[in-house]
Amino acid sequence: MQLKQISTMAQPAILLLADGHVFHGHSFGKTGTATGEICFNTGMTGYQEVFTDPSYTGQILIMNNVHVGNYGVKSTDVESSTVKIRGLIARNLEEQFSRFMADGDLNTYLQANNIVAIEGIDTRALVAHIRTKGAMNCIISTEIADLESLKAELAKVPDMDGLELASTVSTTVEYELGDKNAPIKVAVLDYGVKEHILECLVSRGVHVRVHPAKTDFKRLKEFNPDGYFISNGPGDPAAMPYAVATVKDLLTDNKPVFGICLGHQLLALANDIPTFKMHHGHRGLNHPVKNIITGQCEITTQNHGFGVDPVAVRNHPNVEVTHVNLNDDSIEGIRLKDRQAFSVQYHPESTPGPHDSRYLFDNFVGMMTVK
Repeated sequence: MQLKQISTMAQPAILLLADGHVFHGHSFGKTGTATGEICFNTGMTGYQEVFTDPSYTGQILIMNNVHVGNYGVKSTDVESSTVKIRGLIARNLEEQFSRFMADGDLNTYLQANNIVAIEGIDTRALVAHIRTKGAMNCIISTEIADLESLKAELAKVPDMDGLELASTVSTTVEYELGDKNAPIKVAVLDYGVKEHILECLVSRGVHVRVHPAKTDFKRLKEFNPDGYFISNGPGDPAAMPYAVATVKDLLTDNKPVFGICLGHQLLALANDIPTFKMHHGHRGLNHPVKNIITGQCEITTQNHGFGVDPVAVRNHPNVEVTHVNLNDDSIEGIRLKDRQAFSVQYHPESTPGPHDSRYLFDNFVGMMTVK
């Protein structure tokens, strides 16, 4: 395969990993320096939705597809109002695009969102390294060439393990979506909720009120909801005791509860099931998951670096495992035996990705319809 020819005028860039490995490439996007935990996404499309997913806050992302940017960017292809990744790594980042509906090119988009990126990296080798060594912090720079200076900057970056980030991306004010006269109301706890999750609820005739991360149960209950939704988000769930306490409280209301990704982990913690930092996480749009209840397989979209303890959850007297990952047998879904509460580790809204799992929103609405 002939590799993309990068202009000799392109500014050099350096990627340094916490384990000392160094990769050299060329600058794309904003000129500067970026730090964060390195992770990779295996999806071939949907890069703009990925970049704007709040769950990627604090991370530098490897897009493993060879070409990124080839269909440009569009204002509607987003999961939040801004790009949330700290930095971007790719083999070929493209300024030219082929989609006539696009609003612009990737380079301009990254510059406008202050995202430092590096291209010309052998991403297959880099991903193989991360799969072997595990997630770690890294630094990208297009302005610092001295490795000792880069190491000094990298040493200042906190580990994701133990880091609370959800409150930094949550809404700061309550807001409502959908028909206010709708027969079903849902109170959403926003720990970094994706826009298309809310759309999946509203499109099913639900009126939602979205609440800041540290909203207490009393305020949630004042909305008189028919159910509660616990959103996705970034960071370590074990560093969110305020959220665990709120989830415990809302479970006392005996109304349907649905959690996604971080929400899944918080539901587990609220039932005294520990979470843990995964070796390198699951991120992409082709992860096979088995629904144990139906026996069917779903191809799912995933983005998480923490998981639910598989031994503790299987030994819990009041929690049932509903979904497992067919690649590594990790826990992908649970439900409570004495409550209408369930959660999944993956993203059933699937933007980007296949829509195999959107039935979960139907299940949630069905629970609230039968009163």
